[in-house]
Amino acid sequence: MLSSRLPKDLSPSPFFAELERAKACAKKGAAEGGLSFIDMTVSSPVKAGLPVELDAAVDEGRESFGCWNPDAAGWKSAREAVVEYYRERGGNFTAGQIILTASTSEAYSVLFKTFCDPGDVILTPMPGYPLLDTLAQLEHLECAPYFLKIRRENARKLATDERREGAAFRFVLDSDSLLAAPEKAKILLLVSPHNPTGHCVSREEWNVAVRFCEENDMILVVDEVFGDYGFSNKVSRTWKYVFGACHPERKSIYETSQLVDLVELGSKEQDLWDAGGNDFINLPEDGPKCPIFWLNGLSKAVGSPQLKLGWMAFYATRERFEEIRAALEFVEDAYLSVSAPAQALGTSLLPKAAAYEAQVKERLLANWQTLREAFPAKYCPEVLGGWYAVVRLGEDDEELTLRLLKEKHVLVQPGFFFDFDEDGWVVISLLQEPATFKDAVQRMKELQ
Repeated sequence: MLSSRLPKDLSPSPFFAELERAKACAKKGAAEGGLSFIDMTVSSPVKAGLPVELDAAVDEGRESFGCWNPDAAGWKSAREAVVEYYRERGGNFTAGQIILTASTSEAYSVLFKTFCDPGDVILTPMPGYPLLDTLAQLEHLECAPYFLKIRRENARKLATDERREGAAFRFVLDSDSLLAAPEKAKILLLVSPHNPTGHCVSREEWNVAVRFCEENDMILVVDEVFGDYGFSNKVSRTWKYVFGACHPERKSIYETSQLVDLVELGSKEQDLWDAGGNDFINLPEDGPKCPIFWLNGLSKAVGSPQLKLGWMAFYATRERFEEIRAALEFVEDAYLSVSAPAQALGTSLLPKAAAYEAQVKERLLANWQTLREAFPAKYCPEVLGGWYAVVRLGEDDEELTLRLLKEKHVLVQPGFFFDFDEDGWVVISLLQEPATFKDAVQRMKELQ
């Protein structure tokens, strides 16, 4: 009776059933005056005491909540707010390159419907977030892995402070693993910063990925929902590898003449393409030959997944841009799932995102410092960005996860859930309140 898109067995596995029982016991024990329960899997800043201020945004956008102004790409005012979000960070997209969605997950669904047929293959990172496999399966697609591997840097190449802090181990893209891609592969998916390893795509890795997609006529998709939470100057937002960086202090492209202001923002005039009706798109003539999509949303930018607003910014060659934009809007128009309140709130909240992100990032960096001081570098690879870190504590991650919960009342995620190729890894969130985080890390050390 049920669709073949769904797993044959929807019941929890024996491990996760036991984990839920152990979590209930740990919470009960804490409530009765025992050792406190610490959730090191928390993924929402709101639950970690970092809510965004919504009252002013609601007041500002309230008049638009009742509007019905359907646009397959999303309200232009909301898309312009996304453009300004990028501009403040050195990006120079235009509103014609932005498609709004109800979430990043929906953006994946739109891309899968637009570019793939049933049975096609999506290349996803391993280790990686299991939701990607579920989203592909729901579209009758398959996932095939490429790999992130741990590399130990040559100590001679590291600065003195890096050697002292133990920043010699980090995850990198195993470019050779791309060569095993199946013939029906249609999309290469990068996640930067990566959940859960903290890997960020370097320029060298970017060039490899682009060249691979060009040679195999594939689409390149970059999930950068954690893009504002980078920790290292060794890497950059990947759209800067394509467009360079504009000057964030210059005025909005929508204040006066669009073409003049685009040039002032740092775009070369020869890179600006008129799609018709003075709709200028930033498409460098010497840019990549493969279409590229960058996915993001309010869930991380302002810590508000409940508002359900995401977007994709995209690049394509001039010959293919209009065809691709029309196809995306055709799919979007079938659902029109982005609500008026979401677009109104997004327009109000995005200008405040930088201040919010700075607050969250301060906590992430403090907790990352606590973690790297507690564990040797080879057991705790460097995090270049994102909300998560990984630690190798022993030989069996299922046993480790359950012992931590039962004996130390600390909840972590087991590495097998993310398809680590070695046992013994656990994944933790860097969002917890710093004193609580430090307590949890100390309990983790005691377990070794």
